[in-house]
Amino acid sequence: MTVLPCGRKKPQILENTTPSALMESRTPDIVWGRDASLFKSSSFKLQASRSHDFNNRKKNDMQLVESTTKINPTPFLAPPQDRISADSPTLLAHYQIIRRNGAVVPFEPAKIAVAMMKAFLAVHGTHGAASASVRETVDVLTQAVVRALMRSRPGGGTFHIEDVQDQAELGLMRGGHHEIARAYVLYRERRTQERAHTKEQAAPVAPTMHVLEGGQRVPLDLQHLQRLINDACAGLGADVRPEPIMAETMRNLYDGVPMDEVYKAAILATRTLIEKDPDYTYATARLLMHTIAKEVLGKEVLHADMGQHYAQYFPQFIKKGVDNELLDPQMLQFDLQRLGSALKAGRDLKFDYLGLQTLYDRYFLHVRKQRIELPQAFFMRVAMGLALKEIDREARAIEFYEILSSFDFMSSTPTLFNSGTLRSQLSSCYLSTVPDDLDGIYELIKENALLSKFAGGLGNDWTRVRALGSHIKGTNGESQGVVPFLKVVNDTAVAVNQGGKRKGAVCTYLETWHLDVEEFLELRKNTGDDRRRTHDMNTANWIPDLFMRRVMEKGEWTLFSPSTTPDLHDKFGSEFEKAYTNYETQAKQGLIQPTKTLQAADLWRKMLTMLFETGHPWITFKDACNVRSPQQHVGVVHSSNLCTEITLNTSDTETAVCNLGSVNLIQHLKQGANGPELDHDKLKRTVNTAMRMLDNVIDIN
Repeated sequence: MTVLPCGRKKPQILENTTPSALMESRTPDIVWGRDASLFKSSSFKLQASRSHDFNNRKKNDMQLVESTTKINPTPFLAPPQDRISADSPTLLAHYQIIRRNGAVVPFEPAKIAVAMMKAFLAVHGTHGAASASVRETVDVLTQAVVRALMRSRPGGGTFHIEDVQDQAELGLMRGGHHEIARAYVLYRERRTQERAHTKEQAAPVAPTMHVLEGGQRVPLDLQHLQRLINDACAGLGADVRPEPIMAETMRNLYDGVPMDEVYKAAILATRTLIEKDPDYTYATARLLMHTIAKEVLGKEVLHADMGQHYAQYFPQFIKKGVDNELLDPQMLQFDLQRLGSALKAGRDLKFDYLGLQTLYDRYFLHVRKQRIELPQAFFMRVAMGLALKEIDREARAIEFYEILSSFDFMSSTPTLFNSGTLRSQLSSCYLSTVPDDLDGIYELIKENALLSKFAGGLGNDWTRVRALGSHIKGTNGESQGVVPFLKVVNDTAVAVNQGGKRKGAVCTYLETWHLDVEEFLELRKNTGDDRRRTHDMNTANWIPDLFMRRVMEKGEWTLFSPSTTPDLHDKFGSEFEKAYTNYETQAKQGLIQPTKTLQAADLWRKMLTMLFETGHPWITFKDACNVRSPQQHVGVVHSSNLCTEITLNTSDTETAVCNLGSVNLIQHLKQGANGPELDHDKLKRTVNTAMRMLDNVIDIN
């Protein structure tokens, strides 16, 4: 035993125990305002600070606590201006406490003060309550706990009783009252063990928590909830367990909670465990699938029963989509019973949480915000839309459905959005060239808006539009250049955001010899005149090889307006170099205006600086794309698309279109003699079907 300066003996149980070890070992447990038997157990006899028997003083201790509480009914001093007025009834009315049994009670800071005073009494004895310093310490600690709790929910809300106790324990430790904190930790651990022992001996009782379902207050069916969570974890391995999900779900419920919130609480509880084991993402997806099925079907359906429900629901879904003018009426001409029977409910289990949540948020059809589409119905709807012009439509639709629902192949987002609907825009990207006149400029902006409306990505070549300061013959004035029009393009992409499903997407290309290129480089900067910035649009440099040679040779580079050098836009390679050097000679003679000459290396340095600073403009090479283009005989490649993945020629009469799909190679592996290897036969089948689907996209579009 260790003798303390005040003459008290320090209990042996605490001598070699560090605060951190106690913090790790403790289980939160105390109910504020419990009866006067607090801190009178054998555990706290060890904390007595005097040599006489603690049991002889228990009654006096409790009486003194009660009298102290009556003398000071509120635990707060008059708060100065720099303190939160936690004792304000109006302020505290916005906060409540969730007890362990789920009951919601008012937040009473006085109970925190009482519990802390009892903790001090358990260690310092009865003289502590009479000490002004102890009362003041308790008051300060209580204020700190209340402030911390209120800061975590400044707008009001509920605290679980465990959260309050954790804050009290933390306040004791931070205040340097380590002996009190140790006693407090040990008490909470003892109470946890007592409750666990009592729970083991007690007979099962009827659930006391009630939920709101269908407008009625009914008892929560714990067995149903447990079965739902068990099914979500089934087959995912020993590390994915239902117990922590159920415990966290119950922790976040309260008496009278709507049943939909119960299911949401289970999803959120499971989602928090994904970082511990990635396979919890599949359990989360299964719980989400349950809520989606309930929303679509209008009733509770367990996954084991989804197979028969899919077959019954699918024809009704197609008819409902047609009736609400969401689906093409030709969809009713399919053999819907045959297609419904081909749906495989088991493939719903292949989704992870993020994938299924994304489908729910952006892809599933809805009528006034209520989803009418389930995952397998979604894939079959896409397959049917792509098979509309096939001879044996049902067979093709099932073939397309098989590779979509198995994740062997996935169509592009516009196809998934619009297939089978009244809008036949199924292609991914569109490439266009902007003419140098107002009719052409605003006609292109209109086309951008219409294409973006139905999920098309855009790549625009703006090199032909005359530069800032160029002469305008019709008005005898000067042009404002490319940048003001690009601001309109940027705002159009923001305004027409694909029906709210995702942001509009556009990329603007400009050749490096254009007189506006320096200002073009700064479009994505966060500083400068915001009227000449495009924060939501992508930009790209379309660079000829001649410029890169000038950079390497440390030569000069001349900028022109396309209104005075119109043929540079349609030339590449040696023809471009010949025409460009000729225009440079004319510029030096003063025959061409406006122009600007600068060091090529300086312009290249600015390109790289902006690329590192803003990520834009991207670096793309005009000559490399055109020299390797198999369509040289029909035109020039003036730009790429939004993703810089295709290079097709464009002109005033031709718009290039990109149709995309993705093959999932990991689905095409098989076990070979030396481990996993590519299954070429399966890959061949998948690619053949995928090409048929892409051909149909072109035909339908």
